[in-house]
Order: sequence, then structure tokens, then C-alpha cells
Amino acid sequence: MVIEKEIRRVDEEGSVKLKIREKDKIKSWEPSSEDFQLQTTTVWSFPLRGDWAVHQSDYRGNWAPEIPRNLILQYSDKGDVILDPFVGGGTTLIECLLLGRNGIGVDITPYAVTMTEERLCEMEEKSAKTLVDLPDVDVDVILGDARHLSTVSDASVDLVCAHPPYGNSLRYTTKIEGDLSHIHDIEEFCDEIEKAANELYRVLKPNKHCAVLIGDIRRNKRMIPLGFFVMERFRKVGFDVEEIIIKKQHNDKSSIFYNNNFLKYQIAHEYLFIFVKDAK
Repeated sequence: MVIEKEIRRVDEEGSVKLKIREKDKIKSWEPSSEDFQLQTTTVWSFPLRGDWAVHQSDYRGNWAPEIPRNLILQYSDKGDVILDPFVGGGTTLIECLLLGRNGIGVDITPYAVTMTEERLCEMEEKSAKTLVDLPDVDVDVILGDARHLSTVSDASVDLVCAHPPYGNSLRYTTKIEGDLSHIHDIEEFCDEIEKAANELYRVLKPNKHCAVLIGDIRRNKRMIPLGFFVMERFRKVGFDVEEIIIKKQHNDKSSIFYNNNFLKYQIAHEYLFIFVKDAK
């Protein structure tokens, strides 16, 4: 898990040298056939998080590598451009580098950008030492805002893989201005997500896909269907819904977001919406 005091240091001091834990040894550069299968139904479940290459689970709330790997393999081709506007710990960009896709990762959090850069450097260094040839692609990490993708041109992206915050259920920074995980009001949060959706629609090529993983939340023992609220905002800006995938939630017993003994039903699912930008 990301250490709170390290996040605080970045917030308060700006760019600082952080201690990003590297793997002692790469067990494998690619998942085995037992560890990874392409999903063929609308229910996805990954009880054991993949740890091939330099993947680790030390960034709070980052998605398992099985998710972007499935999306990249099913909705893009080698050499395509993949955008992750909430790059977090860099999981999507690691998969881009492994699978021969050009990647763009954006995050408003300095810690996330630093961690992703360190992961990619670690990957290149370890591949050189073990004589593993990585695909010749460009993978860029940008400190920026998903609502203002000024560095990304119109209709230049082949696939978007997005895992935004779920309101303020899990805060990623202490005081970074513009951090969506600080927004408590659901309507305000959805308004800001809509701005991001507009930008994603702008940069995506026609007939290409935008995948968004989002979950519902509870407040005062009442379910808030945040997933469907977000889906409607993406539809509002012009996206069509091609698929709705239920992703089973595992291994979150340490978080009160999913685990609360006072509730009758624990939240054990997320939604993976597959949107498409139709040609006009």
C-alpha cells in the first residue's frame, strides 16, 4: 500500500525523491496460461492478482493487471495508442510496454506519476539485465488532469482504459487541487467526471472503445449507484454502451469501503463499462 506520509510529503514539498519498492526478482515477464485467460463472459473475476513483470499492488485502489491486459488484447492492435487518464501505479502502461502498444498515462497525483515512471524504469533495467527484448513502443507519463488533456490531440487514441476514483471513498492525496477523490457531493463529482468524459470522447478515434471501471458506494447505510450515474454522464457526451461487465471484487477486507460488519450485504462487485465512440 502507498504510505500516507509519503503522499503527504509529495503534497507538501512538491517533487521529492521517493522510495519506490522494486522487486527482488522477476518471476516471469508474461503470465502463464493458468494465471491469465481472455474473458469471454460479462462477469470477470480475478481472485489472485497477477504479479508478472514488475506488477505490484502497493498503490491504493489500482486495478489488477488482468483487467487492462484483457482490454488491450480485445480492443486494440499492436502499435495502437492506449490512454489511461487515471494512471495510478502504472498498471496499464506496464501492460502497454509488454504488449507492444504505445501508452499515455495521465494523473493529477505527483506520487502516481513518480511511481509509474519508476516502475517503467525498473522494467527497462531488469529486461536489459535478463536479455529480454521489450517491444519498441513509446510510453509517456504526464502530470495532468483527465478533464484537460491539452497534450493529447483530437481523435488520436485507439483505446481508453480508465479507473477513476469512486467519489471520495478513497482519497489519493491530502490537498492536491483538482483531485476528484476529494469531492464528497455526488452531483458535483459526476459533473467533473462528465468533463473528463468529454475530453476522452474528443481524443478517441471514431469506432474505438473507452473502458471505465467504477463501483457503487454506501453512505448512511444507503446504496448510491455511482456506477450508473457515471455511465449516464458518458452517454450524455456521446458515447454508446457496448458492454456492461460485472467485475467481482476480491481481497478488500482491509477497507471499510467494501467490508463493514454492520451491513447486511457487502459490496462485492464493480462495473466495467465498455463504451464506443460511433462514427458520425
